[in-house]
Amino acid sequence: MNILVTGGAGYVGSHAARWLARAGHDVWVYDNLSVGHRAAALPGRLIEGELADEAKLRAALKEHSIEAVMHFAAFALVGESVTDPAKYYRNNITATLSLLEAMRSAGVAKLVFSSTTATYGAPKQIPITEDEPQLPINPYGFSKLVVERALADYAHAYGLGYAALRYFNAAGASPDGDLGEDHTPESHLIPIVLQVALGQRQQITVFGNDYATPDGTCIRDYVHVDDLAQAHLLALEKLVLGKGLHFNLGTGRGYSVRQVIDACRKATGHAIPETLGPRRPGDPPELVADSSRAQKQLGWKPKYPDIESIVATAWKWHQSHPQGYGKRSSQE
Repeated sequence: MNILVTGGAGYVGSHAARWLARAGHDVWVYDNLSVGHRAAALPGRLIEGELADEAKLRAALKEHSIEAVMHFAAFALVGESVTDPAKYYRNNITATLSLLEAMRSAGVAKLVFSSTTATYGAPKQIPITEDEPQLPINPYGFSKLVVERALADYAHAYGLGYAALRYFNAAGASPDGDLGEDHTPESHLIPIVLQVALGQRQQITVFGNDYATPDGTCIRDYVHVDDLAQAHLLALEKLVLGKGLHFNLGTGRGYSVRQVIDACRKATGHAIPETLGPRRPGDPPELVADSSRAQKQLGWKPKYPDIESIVATAWKWHQSHPQGYGKRSSQE
């Protein structure tokens, strides 16, 4: 198929674009490079543009005879969404509607959407199934839920076939060592811990140790970025016009903050000093996925089911790219 990947120069999008290309699809990347990286995009396949530019999107869809879209172009910092909700409503909601209208105009009726566990808010049941009420507690989660509702309406009214993939904590890097995480500022736990091992931070701050968990720190479900990419490819193959698919993507196993730090110590051989900080507002004690629906209906099985294997790929990337895409290590 001819596929357009919005946000395909970003972290998850770049891995998904590579998976699609290696599966034989003709892939184009659409990205404004505000948080993505030119070096992460498929060579010779980058279209620079704004998601809100409906005319440019429509032209790209028609020029390359696009048959399906994978949509990753969203802002995804929970804290920032609270302090600057307008940014999230403009891009994650309004600009996504521009994409959907461009698709309608170009006759493109298949979409795989990068959604999030944040649509569930503070779930009452662990592990979280797709039947858990979606009650987001921040603008980021709300923006993703609005799009999910829009996709359902577009499926009913216009025959759109879509999949909304609600994934948990994306982590790790390509085993090839040339694609990985590079965010400014970095907000994900694993790369922050590895920055301590690289000497870029003095210590890691643990935000709260009095949660109702075995070691008192928050528990999260970490899913490898390549496993996410594979799930997007499998979902694409299952799309049915006029219908929507909804899947949680996680390993089904949670790891505490302290367990993640210990895994990073083991992988790097570094002591990684830690200090205790106060709880962060809005941090649920535990978020773990029930991904049985994706495994049964998509045939999806995570290749990296444990934190040690996920951290190992992340460490390989950060060692060879200590400054992200900006600078490579002389050891490489």
